Amino acid sequence: MLFFKKPKLKALPLLLSLSFIIFSCGKDDNPTPEEEEEILGTIELVKTYGGSGIDEAISVVEAADGNYVVFGTTRSTDGDLTGRSGSDSDYWLLKTSKTGEIIWSRTYGGSDDENAARITKTNDGGYLLSGYTSSDDGDVSGNEGFQDYWILKVDASGNKQWDKNFGFAGSDQAYKAFQTSDGGYFITGFFDVSASGGAGNDIQSGSGNDLQKGVLHGVGEYWGIKLDANGTKQWRRYFGGTNNDRSYDALETADGGFLMTGTSESVDFDKIDPKGSYDYWAVRLTSSGDLVWTKSFGGAEIDNSYASIKANDGNYIMVGDSRSSDQDVTAPRGNADAWMVKFDDNGNKIWQKSFGGSQFDTAHSIVQRNNGDYILSGHSRSNDGDLQANNGFNDAWIFVVDQSGILKFQKNVGGSGLDFASEAIETSDNKIVAVGNTESNDQDIPLNKGSKDFLIIKLK
Repeated sequence: MLFFKKPKLKALPLLLSLSFIIFSCGKDDNPTPEEEEEILGTIELVKTYGGSGIDEAISVVEAADGNYVVFGTTRSTDGDLTGRSGSDSDYWLLKTSKTGEIIWSRTYGGSDDENAARITKTNDGGYLLSGYTSSDDGDVSGNEGFQDYWILKVDASGNKQWDKNFGFAGSDQAYKAFQTSDGGYFITGFFDVSASGGAGNDIQSGSGNDLQKGVLHGVGEYWGIKLDANGTKQWRRYFGGTNNDRSYDALETADGGFLMTGTSESVDFDKIDPKGSYDYWAVRLTSSGDLVWTKSFGGAEIDNSYASIKANDGNYIMVGDSRSSDQDVTAPRGNADAWMVKFDDNGNKIWQKSFGGSQFDTAHSIVQRNNGDYILSGHSRSNDGDLQANNGFNDAWIFVVDQSGILKFQKNVGGSGLDFASEAIETSDNKIVAVGNTESNDQDIPLNKGSKDFLIIKLK
């Protein structure tokens, strides 16, 4: 009897082992956000692209096929730039593989300067490119004077589908355009209302803005424009005071309205709670562009915000840099710090955090990971405080904080020259891809092709 029972006793642990293996494999194939693979900040790839001129990457998205589409500005006519002539600057759109090989390259513009600001994905698999132009020829369908908002819609292969320009006689600069839940588009940036003579505000009921106030407003106003699905203007609204007010980012809110964010120097009109020299400034709108509220964050010194997100919990975060050490800024590191401020849908501050060292440090982008952490990118001159090293005059800087704003890791990347990161994203395979520009040709930077190059950094 014992001879026949022994195989049964051995079979039980074998079955348990097989069950454990099967269960574990299924669990690893579909990790929950809490089990998502940690990013340690190890450099996997650093690549440069460009020619002998100035080439600056500003924004990046992951394509549907898992490769990367990088958007920026170029003045080069050689190197990685082919079929382009002239000394003016153009939009440059570059698709690369995961290992950094160029898949295709496109430039867009006219005979004058174009300056890139942001790329966002559209529902049809294409992309929306935003920035500003001084041209009125080539790919640019018109110009109202000096610099105009220029929005370019391209398909998944970078082929132009349509473009739109908006502006007046002065400097009008778009910084982000994105597709909205109704299939249309929203654009944020700033314009010179003094040059427009007060025009540029399609007056709606319930707003404090009117033409008389517009004439008195200053040289920079937040300027939001809503388009329909065909790119036709539905409304335009501006907000600010008598000094510089510049919106660098915007997002759609849960109720179909919009939050415009950036920096304000004003102390009057729509700016009702000034903190100091320059403040982080949030402007909350309804879906039709009416003003709901405005809110300032910062201290007595210069505080500039460049990016914002809607967090997974429905609140908002703005990032940039702060030179203040009072009011909303409670724990400065020195000089200028990367500064995060989180607030709710009524503009009430929830928490704020500073990151950096004794020199100048800033954040220019923020995204939230699937596990709830935040990825920020910018640049740093520090080698102390939250920074362990500095490779040269200025390094690209990427760091991750948890949902409470606690620093998890940071990484500086660069050489002995000037190196900047302008945007970082999380990829579908749990990596960080950051883009920016570099003038270095040593240490972390493998090759310099000219004055400034597109810089792509991948961390794992």
